[in-house]
Amino acid sequence: MKLKLKLKLLLIACFGLMLAGCGDERPEQLARNIQTSEYLLEHLGKNLDANNIRNAMLLREYSRILEERKPDLQPLLSQLSRDATRSGPLFQGLQQRLNTLKTQPQVLGDIEAQLFESENLAAASDPALFNDALSDPLNVIADMSGGQLPRVNAISREADLQANAAEDYGAGSQLVGNPGYGSWQQNSSGGSFWQWYGMYMMFSALSPNRIQYANWSNSRGYSYYNDVGRNRYTSPSQMKSQDNLAKRTKKQFASKGKGFNSPYAKKKTGATRMSTSSRQAQKATPFSGKSSYSKNKRGFGSKPKSTGGFRNSGSTTSRGIRRGK
Repeated sequence: MKLKLKLKLLLIACFGLMLAGCGDERPEQLARNIQTSEYLLEHLGKNLDANNIRNAMLLREYSRILEERKPDLQPLLSQLSRDATRSGPLFQGLQQRLNTLKTQPQVLGDIEAQLFESENLAAASDPALFNDALSDPLNVIADMSGGQLPRVNAISREADLQANAAEDYGAGSQLVGNPGYGSWQQNSSGGSFWQWYGMYMMFSALSPNRIQYANWSNSRGYSYYNDVGRNRYTSPSQMKSQDNLAKRTKKQFASKGKGFNSPYAKKKTGATRMSTSSRQAQKATPFSGKSSYSKNKRGFGSKPKSTGGFRNSGSTTSRGIRRGK
């Protein structure tokens, strides 16, 4: 009897050693991903400091030109041009997500959710992708110039409205829905409207009609964030908030016998000359529940394949501003 017990204990011990030998490597991969993201984000910051990101350079130049023509817009233009620096909402959003991943990974969910976020964060730090993402604030200024400054990486305002049967929501419309610039607030009737942050409140004066979520969802135009970059430049908590708002609104409409589609259910027409990184981002699935690391492994005991997409694509040319739409 004692011999059988000893054999059982020996088998359990051996099994434990086997499990330890082929243990879960995901925490180690997560640590590597965080280190990669940290390096890439710092590299991106240095590119911004050196004015090596083309659309960051244009953002500063567009702000300067329009400020000379419309000095009353200086506070708003100064705020928009911050996106060409480390202190802008686009870069700061990535920095905050990295800090969460490093100090409070548990708020993101299980190890798979943490890995997924680490991969998204590394991809979002690609200079080529970041350059494309800057087209939104850049094109806001272009539209505010009345067509004197050309849009970048997007069709003209008139073509956008026509192609997407979109409503003209006025100045700043490309930034609506982007949590870096504002948020959806609920009104007394249960609907939601767009509320700008801080100095972006000047957009309310330029376009005095409140932008209602249900209407915007149905008739918005193209923007890089909403149609291409949302999968990369949205934190998990922000994505959850956006999805919950769409579900809540759909339920409200259903109770009245009406239909409602998420603003992201259909991609809008309007992108031009996107980088390879952006085309990959457009195909990315938000919160797929499976990281590239785990998808590419045959088991946790095998060596992982490269997740790819962490390379730094140089989109750092310095072309001048061409006039016209």
